[in-house]
Amino acid sequence: MNETATPAKTNATAANGHAASGAAHQQAGGATPWWAEPKPYERVFLDNTTGESDRPLIWVNGRIVPKSEAMVSVYDHGLLYGDGVFEGIRVYNGKIFKCQQHMDRLWRSAEAIQLKIPITQADMVDIQRRCIAANDLKDAYIRLIVTRGVGTLGLDPRNCPVPGVICIADQIALYPPELYQTGMKVVVAKRPRIPIPCLDPRVKSLNYLNNILAKTESFASDALEAIMLSTDGWVGECTGDNIFVVKGGKVFTPPPEAGILEGITRRFVIDTLCRETGTPVEEKMMRLEEVLEADEIFLTGSAAEMIAVTSVEKDGTIHKISDGEGPVTRKLRTLFRQIVTSDNVPED
Repeated sequence: MNETATPAKTNATAANGHAASGAAHQQAGGATPWWAEPKPYERVFLDNTTGESDRPLIWVNGRIVPKSEAMVSVYDHGLLYGDGVFEGIRVYNGKIFKCQQHMDRLWRSAEAIQLKIPITQADMVDIQRRCIAANDLKDAYIRLIVTRGVGTLGLDPRNCPVPGVICIADQIALYPPELYQTGMKVVVAKRPRIPIPCLDPRVKSLNYLNNILAKTESFASDALEAIMLSTDGWVGECTGDNIFVVKGGKVFTPPPEAGILEGITRRFVIDTLCRETGTPVEEKMMRLEEVLEADEIFLTGSAAEMIAVTSVEKDGTIHKISDGEGPVTRKLRTLFRQIVTSDNVPED
């Protein structure tokens, strides 16, 4: 199938046509499903798309299309209800950072919401590499999305027979570059994290409203992030990042039972950066007072990477933590940058 020769569909259901035909092929038992069809001449798109509305080229349900044509149905439950899962993934020096860990987490999240991803992990990795190549990217950010798929206006996921798969390979910058040297201020959100029994934060779902509403609390204080506590007052995470505190040369971070997303960069800090620098690290349930008394604080995330926190505002009172990036944070972040800018970026 030569996708570059296929006229673009313009209605809102266009992006789901290939997924539906793929399901039909499967039921027929003979033809190749959409995710295994021969690779299109994707480079032709790159060579012939120059407008801002054309870039990046995006994988939507079996096709790579220009940004201006990347559409999903208004009946997709990912749009209607936030029903789906996603991953945010970094590409460094052409390699997908911690690719296998991201794939494993995506599949765990999907299983947790009883969503069967319609392709294999190997296929999903291939889709990412095709998007990276089609957009001629070396360092990038990938947003990988699996939606429940097109259904009815009701909640019932059984009415969504074919999940949607979207892959965006682009750039992202959460914070101004200078803050990675000077550190930044965060606030403590009044809105608590959703309790684990209600919606486990380890599930990276498309419903981020709890995080978004907490993040809006930071705007009045001219901050860019907010620390979220559990309903019983334990420190969990920030709205889009995991949190680490440094006290007496030792690094501490909340455990999964505090109600956090088990971040890939968080795990890299614990398993690799702390180990290789000889920095002691411990997962620990912490009260806010312990965070406010820290020698250093830093945040981690695929989009944020690693960034220092120099002050924390709670109820209008600013608690100073440090003057710029602390020595432990700097040591860990320096090693992080060395690894991700090398020729040996880990994809495991």
